[in-house]
Amino acid sequence: MYFINFQLLTLHVSLFYYFCNKMKNIRNFCIIAHIDHGKSTLADRLLEYTGTVTARDLQEQVLDDMELERERGITIKSHAIQMEYEHVGENYILNLIDTPGHVDFSYEVSRSIAACEGALLVIDATQGIQAQTISNLYMAIESDLEIIPVLNKMDLDNAMPDDVKEQIIDLIGCGEEEIIEASGKTGYGVHQILEAILERIPPPKGASDAPLQALIFDSVFNSFRGIIAYFRIFNGEIRKGDHVKFVSTGKEYHADEVGILKLERKPREILKSGDVGYIISGIKTSSEVKVGDTITHVENPCGDSLKGFQEVKPMVFAGIYPVDADDYEELRASIEKLQLNDASLTWEPESSAALGFGFRCGFLGLLHMEIIQERLDREFDMDVITTVPNVSYKVITNKGEIIEVHNPSGLPEQKFIDHIKEPYINAQVISRSEFIGSVMNLCIEKRGTLKNQVYLTSDRVEVTFEMPLAEIVFDFYDKLKSISRGYASFDYYQTDYKTASLVKLDILINKEPVDALSTLIHRDNAYEFGRKMCVKLKELIPRQQFEVAIQAAIGTKIIARETVKALRKDVTAKCYGGDITRKRKLLEKQKKGKKRMRQVGNVEIPQKAFMAVLKLD
Repeated sequence: MYFINFQLLTLHVSLFYYFCNKMKNIRNFCIIAHIDHGKSTLADRLLEYTGTVTARDLQEQVLDDMELERERGITIKSHAIQMEYEHVGENYILNLIDTPGHVDFSYEVSRSIAACEGALLVIDATQGIQAQTISNLYMAIESDLEIIPVLNKMDLDNAMPDDVKEQIIDLIGCGEEEIIEASGKTGYGVHQILEAILERIPPPKGASDAPLQALIFDSVFNSFRGIIAYFRIFNGEIRKGDHVKFVSTGKEYHADEVGILKLERKPREILKSGDVGYIISGIKTSSEVKVGDTITHVENPCGDSLKGFQEVKPMVFAGIYPVDADDYEELRASIEKLQLNDASLTWEPESSAALGFGFRCGFLGLLHMEIIQERLDREFDMDVITTVPNVSYKVITNKGEIIEVHNPSGLPEQKFIDHIKEPYINAQVISRSEFIGSVMNLCIEKRGTLKNQVYLTSDRVEVTFEMPLAEIVFDFYDKLKSISRGYASFDYYQTDYKTASLVKLDILINKEPVDALSTLIHRDNAYEFGRKMCVKLKELIPRQQFEVAIQAAIGTKIIARETVKALRKDVTAKCYGGDITRKRKLLEKQKKGKKRMRQVGNVEIPQKAFMAVLKLD
C-alpha cells in the first residue's frame, strides 16, 4: 500500500512537471535594480506567494545564502530558483534569477540577462532612479528583454510615487498604467507583479526536437560531486545519462545528474528547451568549465555555439600572496574554485621580492576585491596579503612597442619609456541639486572634466565627467557618499586610454625598496601621496632596536621621509655612582652594537601596512 502511494506521488509530480513544461507556460526573468532598492526582499515575497518556500524555511533575503551577503546586506551572487504558479486554471513555471545591484558585480547581471526573456526593473519610491538602475536597464534593453517597471517601498511615508513615475516614463517611455506599485516588505502589489510576468514576458523560443544548445551562466564547486554547472536550454533537450560535450573546451562527459533549481537542487529525468537547470558530470578540473560555454550532444551536436558573454575587463589589479609561502599551491586551488563561482575574477602567477610567490588578480572594483579577499578567508581558510591596487596602463617605449602594465614592478626603466597612457572612464553621478557643487568639486579634484549636466527633475541632477580610472580606485566612492549624505549614486564605464604624466613612486624601508608598496601615480599627486604613505607606515611599523628610515622616492630622488625611533635599552641602570666615564663607556658600547644592528637588521612589516594606502585621508 505504501509502495503504491509513493508511486502515485512520484507520478503526480512527474505529470505536473510534464504539463507545466510546455514552452508557452515557462517564464524566465530576472530582477534588476540599484543597490538597496529592495530586490532581495521582493524576491522573498514572490517565493512566499508561489509557495516555493515553506514557512519553516522562510527568512529575510532567502536567496542571499552567503554569510557575507547577509552581513553586508548586499547581493554578491546572482541566484537562480524555479517557482510554480497557478493562474486561471493553468500551471506555470517561473524561473527567477535575482541579481546584485552594486556596480562592481555588473558582470553577474549581464550573465543573468543572457538567460532571460524579461526583467523586473525595481525602483525605490523614496529615492527614484539611480545611476546603476540606468546602467542595468540599458543592458537589458540591448538584450531585447521585456521590461516590467516596479515601484517598490510604497509602504514608506516618504515615498514619492508621482515624481518617480514621471522619471520612469521619461526613462523607458512606458505608460503610467504599466508601472506596478508594490512593497516587498508588506507584500502589496505582488499578485499584480506575478500576473504581469505571465502576461507581458514572452515564453522562451526554441525547439525541443532541435540539437541541444544550453548556455552555462554559472557554476559552483562541490567537494563531493565536483563542478556543478548551471545552464539555460535554448534548443533541444537533455536527459540523465546523456553523452554531452562542452563546445569551447571540446571535453566530453556523461550527465550523471540533471535537474532544476529550487531552494535545493531537484533531480529530473529530462529537461527541455526553455528550462533553467543544472548538470553534474563529475568534473574535477575547474579549467574545463567556462561560464558562457555551450553544452551540446556528442552524437548530434549543434551547428553553432551560443553567443555567450562578452569577455570581462578587469578594472583594478592587485597582488594576492599567502602569508605562509608553503600555502602557495593551496591558494592557487582556492582561487581556481572561487573563479568557478565568480567568472569576473581573473588571475595569473607573479612573484615579489618582498612577499615571494603569489598571484596578480584582476577585479571589477574595490568592493569586488574586498569581497574576494573575505571569501578566501571564510570559505577556504586562506590567510592572504593583498598589495596596493593598481589599474592597467599602456607603456609606449622609445621603439614604439606597446607594453600593458598591471604592476609597477613591470614598468621598464625610465630611459626606455617614451610616454604612458592611463585608462579613462565616463563617470555618471546622480545627486540632489543641493549637493551638486560639492560633487563637481570632488570630480575636478580627481582630474575630471565635465561633459554633461542634466536636470532629471527640479531637485535631481545627472552629471557626466570624464576622469582617469586610477582616481576612483581608492576613496572616490566613500567621499561621494559622504559629501552627498548618501544620496548620490555612481556608475561608470571605461572609454579609452589617454597620455598622462605618470611616475613610479617607490617606498623604501631602511633604503630597501618594498615592491609590494610601489604605485604608479600622477606627477602632481606624488609628493602628497608619498608623504601620507610615510606618515601612515611610521604609525604601523613597530619600533626596533635600531632606527628605521621610511622614504618615498621617484627614481633616485627622495621626496618624503619619516623615521621610526629606536627602542632604547637603559644600559646604565646597573651602573651605580662613580665617575661619569663609566656610564659613557657603556653608552659607547651600546652605540657600536646599534650601528652593527642597523647594517644587518631586517624590518618586519605588518600585513595591515600593505592596505594602509586605502585608508589615507
